[in-house]
Amino acid sequence: MRWTAPRTASSVPRWWLLKAPSGRRPSMGKSIIDTSGVTRVGLDLAKRVFRVHAVDATGKVVIARSVNRRTLLKFFDALPRCVVAMEACSSAHHWGRQLLDLGFAVKLIPPAHVKPYVRRNKNDAADAAAICEAAGRPGQRFVPVRSVENQASSMRECGSERWSPRL
Repeated sequence: MRWTAPRTASSVPRWWLLKAPSGRRPSMGKSIIDTSGVTRVGLDLAKRVFRVHAVDATGKVVIARSVNRRTLLKFFDALPRCVVAMEACSSAHHWGRQLLDLGFAVKLIPPAHVKPYVRRNKNDAADAAAICEAAGRPGQRFVPVRSVENQASSMRECGSERWSPRL
């Protein structure tokens, strides 16, 4: 094998100069315009930016992108009604109620049941894919979405146990 000189900055291709056939810059996320085939969505919740991972009936990834908190309901309103899975936490019950009002079937999965399906390093995209994968497995156990009253009463009970004086 012969030695070759390293590339200079001028010989490295500039990918940002390439244009997509539509004239726009190429997209790095997996997002297809036609979302009519979406059957299952995995949603990883966060404070500001949520991660969405959607598959069709064959298991092919249709959508893998981030959605802002303000535009989450608008994004789901444009999707066909399907199964939306999330990790069970207090904010998942809130978003579950919102999505139930839009007509989606919401499934909350305990975090311990999602962990075995994380394939790569732990990040939001991998978590959303794992949630989507776990929701499609047969025999998976789900947590029901709590009402506002039920959630408030359980918070009161939890708070009274923690803060009551012990005799």
